[in-house]
Amino acid sequence: MSRDTKHRKIRMGMVGGGEGAFIGAVHRMAAAMDGEIELVCGAFSSDPERSVRSGQALYLSPDRVYSDYHSMVAAEATLPVDERMQFISIVTPNHLHFPVAEVALKAGFHVMSDKPATLNLAEALRLRQLLQETGLLYGLTHAYTGYPLVKEARERIAQGELGTLRKVVVEYHQGWLAHPHDPDNKQAAWRLDPALAGISSCIGDIGVHAANLAEYITGLRISALCADLSTFVEGREMDDDGSILIRFEGGAKGILVASQVCVGEDNGLNIRVYGDQGSLEWQQQEPNTLSLKWAQRPSEILRAGAGYLSSLAASSTRTPSGHPEGYLEAFANLYMAFAGQIRALEQGHTPDERAGDCPGIDEAVRGMQFVEQAVAASASDAKWQKLDVL
Repeated sequence: MSRDTKHRKIRMGMVGGGEGAFIGAVHRMAAAMDGEIELVCGAFSSDPERSVRSGQALYLSPDRVYSDYHSMVAAEATLPVDERMQFISIVTPNHLHFPVAEVALKAGFHVMSDKPATLNLAEALRLRQLLQETGLLYGLTHAYTGYPLVKEARERIAQGELGTLRKVVVEYHQGWLAHPHDPDNKQAAWRLDPALAGISSCIGDIGVHAANLAEYITGLRISALCADLSTFVEGREMDDDGSILIRFEGGAKGILVASQVCVGEDNGLNIRVYGDQGSLEWQQQEPNTLSLKWAQRPSEILRAGAGYLSSLAASSTRTPSGHPEGYLEAFANLYMAFAGQIRALEQGHTPDERAGDCPGIDEAVRGMQFVEQAVAASASDAKWQKLDVL
């Protein structure tokens, strides 16, 4: 590979994320933050006119703005290798995640997808098979794993500082769906439509983030659960609240609570992990602080950007201590890692520590398995539902 090619930006196409879409703009800002990735094309809406307007607003070449994802993948595949997109970012409602990924992978393009990975577990398993067949890369934007102090928490536990883990408490509380939603609110409408979102609203949208965060930080897999899901707002087909008891491999126990109807809550994702030697706490709305408590010595407060953090946390931090980083930077860490994976694959070497730290197909399958088992457990008279290793 020539020097010029080696140091070019990774080229991204996007499906979804057009006018009125919140998460598409987040993905674009995150991908662009470190100067490693450029948006070169897109099919931004199922409405061709809206897709064109969205592409114009993003200053893309008109011939690289497409009416649908099938046309985009087909056209991009005909372009010279050094011009075509290298991966697709999928930022659509859930029902399109697998169809878009399938078309992209079969045409030879890597995939970065918003979560949850697919509409259901069967699709996630088919996606894993496709990745095995193609040898292509897949990333999943469980963005909260991108925070430096989440990585620090993971490292502290991996080093055994908390001792044997006993209890995990993870909460994700929102209040934006506490009342019947405005029919014109597209963000609410598709999340509450089983045809577009899948079998769960609350657990599929935010509970899966909480479960992923618990597994990421502790390094433990959830082995069984007991769930009680509720629908508080009359007329909804899916859950808007959930309380789940969890068993982890190795004997630790946990509690996961998630809700979209907690009035006054914005984005209250919090986790506490207790071992026999110490404990830690991290809160998403105060992401630059990690609290450590010990059995035999004073408590500690760790701050992002400090020189005492692990190499992975340090490499995921952009500003000096005291200069807060937040959601976009955490999101950007996942895109930076995925770009590193693509470069490593194309250059024939092993990704470095940072590039390797991006959720992928294992997390995709685990997430869909968790959602489906939570719904099944809530509907069952049996107390515990096992999560077998798939």
